[in-house]
Formats: sequence, C-alpha cells, structure tokens
Amino acid sequence: MRILAFETSAKAASAAVLEEDRLLGETYLNCGQTHSRTLMKIAEELLANCGLTPGDITAVACAAGPGSFTGVRIGVAAAKGFAWGAELPCVGVSTLEAMARQAAEFDGIICCAMDARRQQVYNALFSCHGGVLTRLTEDRALSLEDLAAELKNLEKPKIMVGDGAQLCYNTLSEQVPGCRLAPEHQRMQRASGVALCARRLLLTGADFDGAVLEPNYLRLSQAERERNERLQRNEGEEIWEKYKS
Repeated sequence: MRILAFETSAKAASAAVLEEDRLLGETYLNCGQTHSRTLMKIAEELLANCGLTPGDITAVACAAGPGSFTGVRIGVAAAKGFAWGAELPCVGVSTLEAMARQAAEFDGIICCAMDARRQQVYNALFSCHGGVLTRLTEDRALSLEDLAAELKNLEKPKIMVGDGAQLCYNTLSEQVPGCRLAPEHQRMQRASGVALCARRLLLTGADFDGAVLEPNYLRLSQAERERNERLQRNEGEEIWEKYKS
C-alpha cells in the first residue's frame, strides 16, 4: 500500500507519501501562498524526489475537514481528481483525528483545536495510551468556555495540538490543570497524519469512492449564514404584510 496524502485545512499546505507504515517523504509549506498554486506542484516534486510516478500510488487521501472552507475544498478536489484519473481509492479523514495521530506518543488527553472564529474552536478530544488513540468526542464546533468546562473534568495530563492550540493554551491553561502545548513540529496539521489515518481506514477493507467524498465543514459558511438570514428576514416581512392586510 502506497498512499499519497494532502493536507490543506489551514494556512500551511503539505503532501506526504506513506508506504505501508513507513513515511517515504513529506513536503510542508507555510509561506502564505495559496494552496491552489502550490499543492499539485508539491505533490509532483515529492513523487519525483521519492523516485515514484503517479502510477506507483495505490490510494489517495486528504483532510476532509473541518477547517478553512476554501482550503478543505482545494484538498478534497485535488484528491478526487488524482484518484479519479487513476481509478484509485480516495479516503477523506477527519482533520482533527489526523493531527491527534501525530501526537500519539503522548499518554493522556489530546485536545485537537482549530480556530473557528466567532469565539469558537473546531475540536475533538482523544485519549492516548501506548500509542493507541481512543476518540472521546465527535468533531464539533464549540466555545472556549464550554471546552474549558469539559477539560476540567478530565484528570489525565492534556496536550494541545492544531493551529488553534496556542489560542486554547493561552486562554485555558490557567483554568485547566495539567495543560501542555505541543511543540511546533507536532502541533500543526500535516499530511503525514492524514496518511496514517487513511491507512488504518483502508486496512478495514472498506470501499472508498472519491465520487461520494464530500468536505465536512461542521457549520455553514458566512455566505450561507447570510443567505439564510436574508430568507428568514424576507419570510418575516411577508408574514407581517399579510398580518397588516
């Protein structure tokens, strides 16, 4: 099994190639360029540097969300396009679970966090012991206040990972005992974590068809929220006009 994985859920973009359980190579860029400009070039150069061609890949994976709406769409589109052309399995994995996989040598609670704006984070909690991850919560968007209340009830040591980890640590470390901030190289989302999660899913023997892969945003985009607000406002105005008449 040789997996090409993409991670584009935040400001950084990365691609990785995993052969069985061995990481052959990974390229990570956090230079501010748009993912649509860099991602496929990263993948092309990575394959060449590993001495591989697209024909050597047996499965494709991507971080399917949550995360940046535009970033997630780019990663999902890249994975679906590569998989469709080569008729390969295409696996979408949780962005949060992929980042937890990178810190799986830590024994305790792994708190995965991405800044979701509006005083919220995208979050999932995992318990880890001896390299084995156990999911404690589903992926969700919740307030820092609610996250703090939940973490206070967990007695194990806690480590923060993800591009929202610094925000969580700065806000919650005084309220929640036993909190640590993961070092930079283990904290941020990376394609190697995506590849490791995808391998575990592929080993179950399930069928992964890129045609049905969809991003998991967890909540509506700003444009969708504004559209729904306009529809609700217009509906209210229509009801009021009928009431007056």
